[in-house]
Amino acid sequence: MEEGRLETEETGDKKWEMFRYIIHKMLYGVAVLLGVVVLVFFLFQGFGDPSRLVMGQRADQATQENIRRDLYLDQPKWKQFLGYLNDVSPIGLHTEEEIQRKKLKGVFLDIGSRQLGLKRPYLRTSYQSRREVGTIIAEALPGTLMLAVAAMFFATAAGISLGVLAALKKGTWLDTTTIFTSILGISAPSFFMAIAIAYLFGFVWSQYTGLHMTGSWFDLDTESGKPYLSLANLILPALTLGIRPLAIIAQLTRASLLDVLEADFIRTARAKGLSERKIIWKHGLRNALNPVLTAITGWFAELLAGAFFVEYIFGWKGLGKLTVDALEKLDFPVVMGAVLVSAAFFVLVNILADLLYGWVDPRARIT
Repeated sequence: MEEGRLETEETGDKKWEMFRYIIHKMLYGVAVLLGVVVLVFFLFQGFGDPSRLVMGQRADQATQENIRRDLYLDQPKWKQFLGYLNDVSPIGLHTEEEIQRKKLKGVFLDIGSRQLGLKRPYLRTSYQSRREVGTIIAEALPGTLMLAVAAMFFATAAGISLGVLAALKKGTWLDTTTIFTSILGISAPSFFMAIAIAYLFGFVWSQYTGLHMTGSWFDLDTESGKPYLSLANLILPALTLGIRPLAIIAQLTRASLLDVLEADFIRTARAKGLSERKIIWKHGLRNALNPVLTAITGWFAELLAGAFFVEYIFGWKGLGKLTVDALEKLDFPVVMGAVLVSAAFFVLVNILADLLYGWVDPRARIT
């Protein structure tokens, strides 16, 4: 009875510890997002006159004043910031008129002159198209997700394979070539590699590769005019975006596998007469992948947030190209919304990675 009670208490302590760990990571993520909101607001709010950006240089004074009032630009900066924070927050206070005008979607509770709501974050409207920024980003986000997943799949498969090959052929030309190539991949900037790969494989050798310098995840049918999925355009940007994580994964796999192959349980497995293939793939690689998995989750978050220039160079319609185009047009609500969404994905993936790592290795938990 006493042992059962102690076991129950120990299980409860572990659950409470994991709960505290989750709450800590969530609060940390909220703090990071709050810092991003402050940064993007004060960084972009002071550039240009939004009323002129919306109506053009020839807009009359009365029209500009109405637009400034609609965008809360006639308020002090701190009130503008609180209004923006109230809009982008999933929990906010709004009047009935604001809910109707901004077309806010959520559940609202009447608390007097205002309504407390659990809602979809409102990212304002574009200066150029006058469309809601959330809708514009929702149209571009699938392209970025597709590109990041494809790049990470390529980097993981190729990086682990090269790392295992380098570890098994330690000291040979294969090992040296893998190390040199990985260092080169880490050192080369993504925008430079994008230009080089697009020029070589999409222009110089296009007749052999069948690929093009630019193109998005959908093309238009010349006869019907309807869009269709074109995965061939994914190859070059995914290859470019996956080079740096591939190099990191290859080096981590090589170093971790070399350490594991020197462990006592590997010598024991060899003494039992297990085949070398089974020792390497079932026992060695399985125990060597912990740091590699951590790197994969971290790099996936970075790919989601860092595909801007690669998308722009290849003409890939995603969040990165959308942001660069908006910067060229001084469409700051789109830029601010894209940065916030990228930061949210970065924080979310990192929280999930930390929780997974804390579940696998309790020593990583913060108590």
